[in-house]
Amino acid sequence: MNQVQQHEPGRSGTHPADKPVPEPKQRSLSSEVWDWAKTIVIAFVIMMLLNLFVFNLSMVKGQSMQPTLYEKERLFIDKIVYDFKSPSRGEIVVLRDPSDGPDKKEFLVKRVIGIPGDMVEVKDHKLYVNGQMQVEPYTEVEIQDPDFGPLKLDKDHYFVMGDNRHAGASKDSRSFGSVTAKAIVGRAEFIFWPVSQIKGL
Repeated sequence: MNQVQQHEPGRSGTHPADKPVPEPKQRSLSSEVWDWAKTIVIAFVIMMLLNLFVFNLSMVKGQSMQPTLYEKERLFIDKIVYDFKSPSRGEIVVLRDPSDGPDKKEFLVKRVIGIPGDMVEVKDHKLYVNGQMQVEPYTEVEIQDPDFGPLKLDKDHYFVMGDNRHAGASKDSRSFGSVTAKAIVGRAEFIFWPVSQIKGL
């Protein structure tokens, strides 16, 4: 008797597992390099845009903010915070140097002492704002420079000073006057370098 081999519908004589599996296509070195190059360029553009509009990294130059900040410490600067609020007393800000002369710098780091409408005065080597003597735990000596003011701050004007109160140690609003909000670039948020000095401001 002849034997008839029966096949179930939809099945072949060869099991799928027996089919050869194609190996993954190897990418060329040039493709890998191109992908890495695109990633680096995109990351660079994003960082440049963030640095231009959102934040900045700044290095302290000089001694005018001692003992709070020391020369060559690196700061993280928030550049958009003042798009949503006005500077407040006690905040450390980066501003464009409004002074003239050979010692003019591109930027200065100072502390906001007075805001629009305030009356600022240095009397008997002590700082007064609106007639109230200020307690300044961030300083280490009383103000050694000559007394100043009183000065009434106009609308949109701010009085800034360095934390270093030794004689002649800080070029600030006592010499170049009050500054406008437009001159203030951003707020210093924290020290990020050196690692041993990382802290918020």
